Amino acid sequence: MLDLTTTYLGLRLKNPIVVSPSPLCEEIGNLVHMEDAGAAAVVLHSLFEEQILIESQALDQGLSLGVESFAESLSYFPDMTGYNLGPEGYLEHIRKAKQAVSIPVIASLNGVTTGGWIKYARLMQEAGADALELNIFYVANDPALSGVQVEEMYTSLVSHVKASVRIPVAVKLAPYFSSMAHMAKQLDEAGADGLVLFNRFYQPDFDLENLEVVPALHLSTPHELLLRLHWVATLYGQIKADMAVTGGVHTAHDVLKAMMAGARVAMMTSALLRHGIDHIRTVLRELVEWMEEHEYESVRQMQGSMSRRSVADPSAFSRANYMKVLSSYAVKMAVR
Repeated sequence: MLDLTTTYLGLRLKNPIVVSPSPLCEEIGNLVHMEDAGAAAVVLHSLFEEQILIESQALDQGLSLGVESFAESLSYFPDMTGYNLGPEGYLEHIRKAKQAVSIPVIASLNGVTTGGWIKYARLMQEAGADALELNIFYVANDPALSGVQVEEMYTSLVSHVKASVRIPVAVKLAPYFSSMAHMAKQLDEAGADGLVLFNRFYQPDFDLENLEVVPALHLSTPHELLLRLHWVATLYGQIKADMAVTGGVHTAHDVLKAMMAGARVAMMTSALLRHGIDHIRTVLRELVEWMEEHEYESVRQMQGSMSRRSVADPSAFSRANYMKVLSSYAVKMAVR
């Protein structure tokens, strides 16, 4: 019988498919549906740092100063008071989720400063979360802020949160570092139990008619998986932290590629928003069919088998391959 089990953040999972944060995770009924469909774990939608700050009366007073003079002053901040459940509601959601499902429930904090994170990381642990995902989304717009300072901000946050809780801590980050491998190593040394690669960078668009900057959100496509595969395969064996692939996971083949690169789990959201929660059943069925056809006995057997340290030509992950790709495309164009 095929063994689909894997481990992630010290948690033993029945298979490598994990549901990543989305509005789907706000409903307990959806979480039950995800477990029934075969999901091995779920990462809840994020509690945002802005929500924690807004709960603070001191901040509310600070934001109110000068409103009469500058009518637009409060508009600098997004209205987070009505977003999902708020801090206390989020903790209650964790409690209800743990009562409703038997699969691991991973809480998510989104922000960049320690602030109230230490407090809420502990409260999430007390509410029953099996692990914590730090969704660090920070855009360094200040020219005076160096890359080293940004990296120190990340590692300091991780080490502080890690020191404050007993449950495992994963870090979800974007790929925009001058040395991604070095950043991963620093987070590993700061105590991260897992790295989730990668956060998607939601960029605003311009409304030319109204001359406004507007949010733009597009569901991921399988093409986005390639960047994740590259870095998981590159980092495999070089860090102790478990790795999760998120972004571009839509099919069983995507899950297989993530495992072969060296990931412990493959996370999906866009595919479920597009096809429905029962899409998990399809992915699992096709995963089993592929493994049987290719005579794999377990998921663990394939993990890291296509990583940089395992393939015959490691240059496929380097600049040498960049030149090969360009030259091969030129040849194809010439033949046509």
